[in-house]
Amino acid sequence: MATPQESARLEQIKKNWQQKRQITERLDKIKTKIGVYSGKGGVGKTTVAVNLAVTLAKSGARVGLLDVDIDCPNVTRVLAISEKPDYVDGQIIPAEKWGVKVVSMAFFQENQEEAIIWRGPMIHNAINQFLQSTQWDDLDYLVVDMPPGTSDSPLTVMQSLPMDGFVVVSTPQDLANLDAKRCINMIRKMNLNVLGIVENYTGEIFGQGGASTLAKEVEAPFLGSMALRPSYRDNSKPTALLDEAVEAEYYGVAAALKKSLKEFGSEAA
Repeated sequence: MATPQESARLEQIKKNWQQKRQITERLDKIKTKIGVYSGKGGVGKTTVAVNLAVTLAKSGARVGLLDVDIDCPNVTRVLAISEKPDYVDGQIIPAEKWGVKVVSMAFFQENQEEAIIWRGPMIHNAINQFLQSTQWDDLDYLVVDMPPGTSDSPLTVMQSLPMDGFVVVSTPQDLANLDAKRCINMIRKMNLNVLGIVENYTGEIFGQGGASTLAKEVEAPFLGSMALRPSYRDNSKPTALLDEAVEAEYYGVAAALKKSLKEFGSEAA
């Protein structure tokens, strides 16, 4: 006869298995799942995730955007979305803007300036709740704005969500690339794919070429560079929809990403 501790352990294993099965079934209609990831905040990870999502949507793909950066959920600000998701029979129906379906923790905050002070298990539960409860329907791409760093939050996403791979965002600076290398090491330790590296903030202020050098060093595809431009100050819509030069940069990144996905054997739209 099992002891109470053994019974509790078996019950937890059963619960975890059921959660994973529900998440797999929920995401079954999504062809390609891409994590946008960085080693630290402030390198433009969310900006890249949002502009990549709207660029894929503008090219005719069916796209979802999931913000699992629970501590600092900023997707809604960059996307300039005021619409809210619906909650029907325990299911989250994503909001939609610029052709992209969106779910973010920011939708469920009464005050977006309030700090979310949660320990690891609460963040883990929130991420799994999003994955289990969101009704995405048919999508060509789900772009996931990851929590930065290499701690519990990104680990939860990597273990819970069957990703096709990750786009790592860095800048030309050495410190940002050191942190990006840590992310790449974590991805590969989890036996997952590094789809490529993007260099953000390229230009006279921060320099250029640091991320492309990193890509060669870690033998990962370099997807492209995004220049630091004044048009990013306009918050009325994603910058790829405002500035033709930014739009061209993101179309280039999207094309390189699709090529990388095919090389890894994933189904790109």
